[in-house]
Amino acid sequence: MYDLIIVGGGPAGVSAGVYAARKRLKTVLIAKEIGGQSVVSTEIQNWIGVEKIAGADLAVAFEKHLRAYAKDVVALKIGNTVERVEREDNGFTVTTSTGEKYHTKTVLVATGGDRRRLAIPGADTFEHKGVTYCASCDGPLFAGQDVVVVGGGNAGFETAAQLLAYAKSVTLVHRGSEFAKADAATVASVLAHPNMRTALNSEPTEVRGNKFVSSIVVKNIKSGEIKEIPTGGVFVEIGMIPNTDFVKGLVGLDTFGRVITNPKNQRASCGGIWAAGDCTDELYHQNNIAAGDGVKALEDIYFYAHRNQTNTKIPSTKHQITNNI
Repeated sequence: MYDLIIVGGGPAGVSAGVYAARKRLKTVLIAKEIGGQSVVSTEIQNWIGVEKIAGADLAVAFEKHLRAYAKDVVALKIGNTVERVEREDNGFTVTTSTGEKYHTKTVLVATGGDRRRLAIPGADTFEHKGVTYCASCDGPLFAGQDVVVVGGGNAGFETAAQLLAYAKSVTLVHRGSEFAKADAATVASVLAHPNMRTALNSEPTEVRGNKFVSSIVVKNIKSGEIKEIPTGGVFVEIGMIPNTDFVKGLVGLDTFGRVITNPKNQRASCGGIWAAGDCTDELYHQNNIAAGDGVKALEDIYFYAHRNQTNTKIPSTKHQITNNI
């Protein structure tokens, strides 16, 4: 039986994996890929210790760091996903998409989420024909065109910043009256660009076109005014859907499907399961926060693994304050 199964290869999962290796916890890390959501970012400027780095390069650094310590302690199962986690005596059985089963004393859920899709008429019809969910993948194809970004958070502004390098103009559609969820410095920098436009208090209602996208229709949620914005491309950045289906019914989830955790130690409602990163109900979702939450969870897992090493038990979910190990 393993001490720990880590599910996920983003900053939360990788940081926990490094700490698990250094603390000699017999661990398996299962992930579709290493890097997390930021792997598609062309430039990350807020990863502590690095002035700026591409998401793909950060993913390479993650894996290099993890493998340097994993060795015979942390087994890496990359390219796989978890189908379900089931409770058993003194632990859990974790089943992967390929049918492999692992028995473990504890589980750390660090699976992040997938991009939320634009659910309006025309969005599916014109996907890959002007509607895209990856600016770094498809952005250069829209050089010299007027484009639209849907979403007013950090991801929306990062996408807009990328597109301003080659698009004729960028219009950001946001249902709010201000950009409260985005980094203020990034907002100021992007909005200062002469080719940047905004459509506030607006939500998209339809994507139009023939063979390719030609416009997007938006509605002002305050005035009710309908406006058609000519565009060759629609870049969607409206949030994430947490990857938590495999623990549904086992741990408490909020209305968005995120794992409810104790912020002191990242424990979920089911004893023996912890969660960290963007799959949780953490108020703020950032790479640095996810990494910290992964470390916090691992420290708590380690504490209980050693406290119970002679008589392994599923730890209580009661909130406790403990000294650092």
